Amino acid sequence: MKPQLVLIAEDETLIGFMLVESLIDAGFDSLVSVTAREAISALELDAPRFAALLTDIKMPGTETGWDVARRARELSPQIPVIYMTGDSADQWRAQGVPGSVLLQKPFAPAQLVTALTSLLNDAGMAGISH
Repeated sequence: MKPQLVLIAEDETLIGFMLVESLIDAGFDSLVSVTAREAISALELDAPRFAALLTDIKMPGTETGWDVARRARELSPQIPVIYMTGDSADQWRAQGVPGSVLLQKPFAPAQLVTALTSLLNDAGMAGISH
């Protein structure tokens, strides 16, 4: 069986590398985008191929992780979303999509894998809120 593909939107190379390694260790594949625009383009090209979205909130350019997640949900309403941030946690309730999880940087790889597997397990359930 082919591993599930996770879209990662993260502009910091070292963090991106850590995320990819953590996902590989947990049995997932990943595609990394270094800007929000790049992540949105990947979603617009083929949203159904992604099992989940993992996005930093603050990204280079005019678009943010909030924008990436909203577009992801427009294209794939049940896609699990995990936000990562060092300083935008207070905006999550207002800006985040329903059913999402926020991980405060720095976080342990195990926290990411736990959040991801939990969201994937719950993805079929309706009425999830954050």
